Amino acid sequence: MHRKAPRLPVPLWQQRARGALATLCLWLAGMGPVIAKETVTAARFTDPTTRYAHGVLGDNIEYGAMEIDTSNLTRQTLFVQPVYKRSVLTVRLPLDRVFEDLAPRLADVDLDGANEVIVVESSVLEGAQLAIYNARGEKIAATPHIGTRFRWLAPVGAADLDGDGNVEIAYIDRPHLAKTLRIWRFEHGKLAEIASLPNLTNHRIGEDFISGGLRDCGESPELIVVNDNWTRIISVSFKTEWTITDIGPFTGNKSLSRALQC
Repeated sequence: MHRKAPRLPVPLWQQRARGALATLCLWLAGMGPVIAKETVTAARFTDPTTRYAHGVLGDNIEYGAMEIDTSNLTRQTLFVQPVYKRSVLTVRLPLDRVFEDLAPRLADVDLDGANEVIVVESSVLEGAQLAIYNARGEKIAATPHIGTRFRWLAPVGAADLDGDGNVEIAYIDRPHLAKTLRIWRFEHGKLAEIASLPNLTNHRIGEDFISGGLRDCGESPELIVVNDNWTRIISVSFKTEWTITDIGPFTGNKSLSRALQC
């Protein structure tokens, strides 16, 4: 039976990012057609496989491929409605890799008005990495693999977390072992780690969901996770430095849902 991947809430991966089909320039009289960058509109994992029997998400099923739906504004004139070209492409992994994840996440990582796809991709020899794919199905950036098979990471959220004008992506490195929050900045086409905070987690072995996420209550984005023994809900945000704030007891998933709603 295939794992049912729950949909992630849109604000988790698209807060503080520009619209997916933002117009790239104003149309002026006498100019030619406007060409907009292709964007990802949806993505899903396909080709379920048991070739990487880690089972961290409750079963031994992972995914060998991903379908990406794209849309592109191809022509616009003063008198003719915009024409959108829509297509579907498939990213198929080699046999030594799988998508070890619940669902692809859409976010405008480079803030150019077009979505990219964020996934957890695992190697049978080196474990998990966080990877970013563009609308052409190309892997444009990735973190290093953890280094050992059956070692995993659990995404938290993506946003401009520190107000520097770049998108940061956060995940928990080995949420059952290392329990370390790592924050990576996407800049100039590359990911660079900018923060590492210990004793935090967001997943327990066998759960088919990832706990916590991202919230913005009006001041700055906050990463919502739990402490390493699952007793307290923790907010991580950037003020003049990365700040860890205890915001209340963890009493189950409903308490985390309330925390995400501010």
